[in-house]
Amino acid sequence: MKFEGTAAYVATEDLTVAVNAAVTLERPLLVKGEPGTGKTELARQVAAALGLRMIEWNIKSTTRAQQGLYEYDAVSRLRDSQLGDARVNDVKNYIRKGKLWEAFEADERVVLLIDEVDKADIEFPNDLLQELDRMEFFVYETGETIRARVRPIVIITSNNEKELPDAFLRRCFFHYIRFPDEETMRRIVEVHHPGIKEKLLTTALTQFYEVRETPGLKKKPSTSEVLDWLKLLLAEDLAPEDLKRDGVNALPKLHGALLKNEQDVHLFERLAFMTRGQR
Repeated sequence: MKFEGTAAYVATEDLTVAVNAAVTLERPLLVKGEPGTGKTELARQVAAALGLRMIEWNIKSTTRAQQGLYEYDAVSRLRDSQLGDARVNDVKNYIRKGKLWEAFEADERVVLLIDEVDKADIEFPNDLLQELDRMEFFVYETGETIRARVRPIVIITSNNEKELPDAFLRRCFFHYIRFPDEETMRRIVEVHHPGIKEKLLTTALTQFYEVRETPGLKKKPSTSEVLDWLKLLLAEDLAPEDLKRDGVNALPKLHGALLKNEQDVHLFERLAFMTRGQR
């Protein structure tokens, strides 16, 4: 069972090595990188390439680790007992299974995505240590132990917004997705916009990387944003000459696809003003 990328996803050699190493070691794959570099999509493509079902657990700031295992609805059980409902005699009627439980009880191997783990409280990863390591957990309300029938492929993503605990990191195989260089970016663009004219692509990518490397930029545009930008350029049927920037306007054409806050827009406006002042 080897992952080698898919027709819809350009996977670099080091990324495919990381995925296959994590599968071989039977450890969670922790994938870090800038937002928009394809971390979440990686899990979907691994599932597609290996012909496996994917279970997705999207983490929020309010998410608790227990929710991934199960939740016991004591309030509903109390209400039903007051109404004389016979369902109260079986506590299992009030157990809501979480994503880990769903992955553990699957009869076949699945891909379990724990997406954006760094959004949750700092204790969240620690609270899942034993469950991910042993692939089992105990349900106190019913007295049963839930064990993985087939060990799932676990992929955990992080935007690197906060440090993860060392004990958690020790149990993972780690990979950082570097931002694509121009050659890799061309391969990615070809997947999403096949047949784009070479001159337009060269001009656009040159400008895109110049924008990314502008000192003082608060949010660098990502892979997903350059793909959106190219889609707009194609929709507007713009030529390479239309993308030319000068001292009058340092902002890229259709810059709203690349620059996502007013500070960065003002930065380019100031650069244009300074350029005009030097003439």
